[in-house]
Amino acid sequence: MDVTQAELEALAAELGQVLLARGWMVAAAESCTGGWAAQALTAVAGSSAWFERGFVTYSNDAKMELLGVREETLDAFGAVSEETAREMAAGALAHSRVQAAFAITGIAGPSGGSPEKPVGTVCFAWALAGAPVVAERLLFPGDRRAVRAQSVRHALRNLLALMP
Repeated sequence: MDVTQAELEALAAELGQVLLARGWMVAAAESCTGGWAAQALTAVAGSSAWFERGFVTYSNDAKMELLGVREETLDAFGAVSEETAREMAAGALAHSRVQAAFAITGIAGPSGGSPEKPVGTVCFAWALAGAPVVAERLLFPGDRRAVRAQSVRHALRNLLALMP
């Protein structure tokens, strides 16, 4: 399914309204999406009232240095894992002044996949202050752009669904 930028921005605007109503701010921790989620959020006028910061942590070193992802986690499970996504989201929450954070890490392709983690594998996590981190792994169809766009949409939709 093709995801449009307009769809992402409408979703971001809806999320922004929910965050604003609660007096909350959000942070994004992104790997395979390279800041696309942050771009969709900041495309909304007035987003400075509810978007605090984004972390684009494409390398493992960046994940460790900026978000506190443990080297042991990366060694045991890999960068594309629910475990790493959990630590990314928790790190984004801990290294910012927000009440909500999400993480996206995956294999957008066209190369880099394996039988265990084929191209299109994306792991997500959502962290809300005072609540357990929620994570999941999905497999998206399509080319690099499609995988990345579907990932941004999924991250924003699920954060909206998890908002208390």
